[in-house]
Amino acid sequence: MQASATTLESRASLWQLKIAAISSQLASLQSEIDDICFQLYGISEEDRRSITEGFGSSAAVDDGAEPEGTDEESDDEGEHESAADLPGLTAELVAWAVGVAVGRFDVRLATGERQPPPEPDPFDPLPICSPGMLTGEDGLPVASAPPGYPVAWPTDGVLVNDEGHPRDLVAAVRSVFDVVFGKDSDAYWQEAASILDPKGHDLRTWLSKSFFEYHIKKHSKSRRKAPILWQLGVPSGKYSVWLYAHRVTGDRLFSVLNDIVRPKVRHEEDGLSRLKAEAGASPTRSQRHDIEEQEAFVAELKTMTDEVARVAPLWAPDLDDGVVICLAPLWRLFPQHKPWQKECKQIWDKLVAGDYDWSHMALHLWPERVVPKCVTDRSLAIAHGLEDVFWQQNEDEKWVKRKPPEENGKAGWQPTLDRLVTERTSRQVKDALANLLAAPAAEGGKRGRRAAAAAAESQTVAAGGTKRKRKASKARDESEELF
Repeated sequence: MQASATTLESRASLWQLKIAAISSQLASLQSEIDDICFQLYGISEEDRRSITEGFGSSAAVDDGAEPEGTDEESDDEGEHESAADLPGLTAELVAWAVGVAVGRFDVRLATGERQPPPEPDPFDPLPICSPGMLTGEDGLPVASAPPGYPVAWPTDGVLVNDEGHPRDLVAAVRSVFDVVFGKDSDAYWQEAASILDPKGHDLRTWLSKSFFEYHIKKHSKSRRKAPILWQLGVPSGKYSVWLYAHRVTGDRLFSVLNDIVRPKVRHEEDGLSRLKAEAGASPTRSQRHDIEEQEAFVAELKTMTDEVARVAPLWAPDLDDGVVICLAPLWRLFPQHKPWQKECKQIWDKLVAGDYDWSHMALHLWPERVVPKCVTDRSLAIAHGLEDVFWQQNEDEKWVKRKPPEENGKAGWQPTLDRLVTERTSRQVKDALANLLAAPAAEGGKRGRRAAAAAAESQTVAAGGTKRKRKASKARDESEELF
């Protein structure tokens, strides 16, 4: 966006030249700083070479050893290199447009309507929000678009990968391109599609199948993974719902279920009925294929609907827990991304086992297990706001356990524990949790879609006998009469 040219490729070339010039300038500054330091500390030329080239660097390479810190440095180096090439820069552009589409980034910085804030001094405190974010006069994220803002975005942070839908993610990203590139937006859109999806030249394909994986990598550092855009979908990748983490609330899945997913199921069921009606009693091979594909898609959507309905009553995300713990109960809703699904499932199993009882999610789901631990574990008591109940400072200002209160002449924590657990227990949540724990593991891929379609078909047959079953019975009777 900071390089002015007529194509993305030429913009990338200009940006690479700028990066090279900055790198050269940084190297020159570093050399100047080194010279000043060497002079101040009176370091000899021989020691300067040892410091500059590294102690024992050749020996370490000869032995096959890897110098300390190489992993992190190589990761950073690789990240900068990939970000400077054409596909990397194009992916960043589209990812930024997605951020604008959910209300995270300010598109006016790209159009020139708003100027970026001045660069801070080296020792200035970090701002609350990054310079590119859409914020109000107070420097905090806005709850809705400012007056006259050129891009519409959902205040609840929910978009869908569903062509023609008012919340369609691809259409929202395209609207950002229109605002930024104006009359040239179509050319830039087509070029971005050809770069990110060389086979099909379709940005919808990249956004639905590759963007979430790219997004996770961009929001990961060491062992910490914190994607802020979450893709809940079906195994085939034909449909998905996107949630923006910083606008998610505890009841968000209910609105997704009732306002988005269930209407989608009804719409696709109507489409299946039309296909069957058009095919009639003797469908062609092509028609049978279309019907089977649509049946599999409807089955996927129903499976997704069931899972959202299963999780919605118990889901209470708290970003302080970390993104993976927040999403752990939703692990079945990531069938497109097996590594991410596996990670969420592993965290979910550990949550169930009690490994993360410091989290808000654990207290929400298992208060009867977590609250009693606060009696003996002060860190847990602090995490759950119960420190003053079970702990106190003595005369030496050391934290010690409180003496249990007396009730009916007996000292003990049980009445207090019972009260605290009761206050934090919801029968609706407990019922939903039992349902979730009893649910089978969902299968993904073609096998999962076939299984879902077969299950849907068997349910239909069991529900009251289909025309196909009656026709088969009639044909069998006629055959017996003939013979």
